[in-house]
Amino acid sequence: MKVLIAGGTGFLGRHLIKSLTADSHQIWVLSRDPNKKITGAQIVLWDGQSVGNWGHLIEEMDAVVNLTGLSLHNWPWTKRKKQRFHDSRVKSGLALASAIKNASRRPDVLIQISGINHYGLRGESIAGESTPPGDDYLAQLTIAWEEATKSVEEVGVRHIVCRTAVVLARDALLMVLMALPVRLYVGGPFGSGEQALPWIHIDDQIGAIRHLMENPYADGPYNLVAPQLTSNAEFMRTLAKVLQRPYWFQYPKFLMRLVLGEMNVTITEGRFSKPERLFEIGYNMHFSRLEEALRDIYNK
Repeated sequence: MKVLIAGGTGFLGRHLIKSLTADSHQIWVLSRDPNKKITGAQIVLWDGQSVGNWGHLIEEMDAVVNLTGLSLHNWPWTKRKKQRFHDSRVKSGLALASAIKNASRRPDVLIQISGINHYGLRGESIAGESTPPGDDYLAQLTIAWEEATKSVEEVGVRHIVCRTAVVLARDALLMVLMALPVRLYVGGPFGSGEQALPWIHIDDQIGAIRHLMENPYADGPYNLVAPQLTSNAEFMRTLAKVLQRPYWFQYPKFLMRLVLGEMNVTITEGRFSKPERLFEIGYNMHFSRLEEALRDIYNK
């Protein structure tokens, strides 16, 4: 299979490329950096917002994966930074969709990465794929992100949206940041600790993406989260247990707001969600329990 990955030089892209190349698939990566090198992939230069000299490649591809988007962990969230969050997601998505619709031969599927925050930061019910989106900033950002590539459905291309959660991996930036206070013996919950912290092991993140890519009946949105409902307090307590550190210090929300500004909502708020459609399409999680998942990534 020939796969084009936009934004493939980041954390998730590197893991996906490693998995695909291990099975002898051919990979092309759209990147703004001409000096980037990724083992097993061909780098193709683009500006992240328009169809350039790479447009013809679409006609050779079997699948396209869109991982573009400036990380939300870039802070503070100024007005200009928020515009970059939006443009890096929407403009790149529109360019990919345009290239696909104008191609004489089109790929079978486009995988669009999005976020589990689509359902909002609060809610009494457990969010499934049919749950309406939230009205907060992050939820509205995911709506624009997903809509940017949705038009490929008009030309018969499967459009799959992967609404992903916190990805558990040693090299994931968020995991490094969350583990730091635990390693420094000041581990504990952020805010009240009662807020949801949906998660997924990196092996299941990549496995689910590949399962959906290769299943001709898969389309629409899928929640890429583990089935275990986990609060922030439970997550941090389990992380401390696995790393053999104490769990005792609570980080009040006002402190998180003072340090992180608006970005504090990414760790002090959250809504529980479940992977209904992922199980319906036949994907079996390798890591369904948090402690097992954390021990796997830290004890390897």
